[in-house]
Parts: sequence; C-alpha cells; structure tokens
Amino acid sequence: MKYVYILQSQLDTNRYYTGLTNDLKARLSTHNSGAVTHTAKYRPWRIKTYIAFADEDRAAAFEKYLKSGSGRAFAKARL
Repeated sequence: MKYVYILQSQLDTNRYYTGLTNDLKARLSTHNSGAVTHTAKYRPWRIKTYIAFADEDRAAAFEKYLKSGSGRAFAKARL
C-alpha cells in the first residue's frame, strides 16, 4: 500500500507538505524528528489528509498532481 499524505505545520498553520510513503506513521516521525531538511524548520507536523493507493504508479501520479498549481488549489478546497 502506498500513501499520499498532506502534512500541516503546527508552528505555521499556513504551511503544508505533500509526500508519498509506504509507512505513514514512520514517515511522520521522520518529519517531526527534523531528519527531513525541507520540513525541519516548521515542525511539529500533523497529518491533515492521507489517501491509500494499491497501485504505486497511481499514487505517484496523484502526489505529482497535488504538487502542481491546480493540485494545490484542489487540496486547499477539497482536502
């Protein structure tokens, strides 16, 4: 199972991060430990939304979409 997730910073609630993982709980711990340089500055993080995919290619495509301009607008309005 692949998970596409959106994290929201608890320090700056207007800050979000979108990613893809096999293990959601472990990945959140990695972000909150400061091991991910891109997210370390705005920790702690909480999971805002996650979606599980059985197909890895579809998960990767959805993550890529969410990182686009229209995908960010979709996530803001719907997720």
